[in-house]
Amino acid sequence: MENSYYSLEVNKSNRLTRLFQLIFGIACALLAVTWIILNPDSFKWNTTLLPVLFLSSFSWYMINSGLGKGEKHIEIGRDMLKIKKNSLFPAKTFNAPEIERIEVFPLSMVLHLREGTKFFLRFGTTFTDLIDPVKRGIEKFCSLNNIPLEFRNEEI
Repeated sequence: MENSYYSLEVNKSNRLTRLFQLIFGIACALLAVTWIILNPDSFKWNTTLLPVLFLSSFSWYMINSGLGKGEKHIEIGRDMLKIKKNSLFPAKTFNAPEIERIEVFPLSMVLHLREGTKFFLRFGTTFTDLIDPVKRGIEKFCSLNNIPLEFRNEEI
C-alpha cells in the first residue's frame, strides 16, 4: 500500500496567496524587531509588551502558512498514520503497533492507543466528500495491520 495523502483544509491556497503570507509575515517580524530596538523600555511595561508579542506570534503563523507547513492533513501509510489536525502544531505520527483500535463516527475518528490515551480527529462538515475516501483508507490500513475498526453512529 502506498502512502495516501488527504488535505483537511477548508480552502486551498495558491502560490500567490502563500507568497503574500510569507511577505506579510516577514514584515510583521521585522516590525516587531524594530519596535524592540527602538523602544528598549517596552519590556518594563506589560501593556507595551503585548503588541510585540502579538506581532511576533502573528508573524510566525503567517510565515508558517506561507511556507505551506500549516496545512491540516492526514497521511495513511502501510504501517503508520500521520495526522496534522491543527495548523499551528506539528503532525503526530502513530505507528500501527501503538494503536489498539479505531472508532470511526460520521464526522470524526477516535484512535485508542495502547498507552491508554485517545486521539480525536474531527473532519468537519465543510467538505463531506473527503470523509469517505479517508474512511476507506483507514479501513484498508486497519485490515493490513490487524487493528480492530468499528464504524459507529453518534446518538443524541
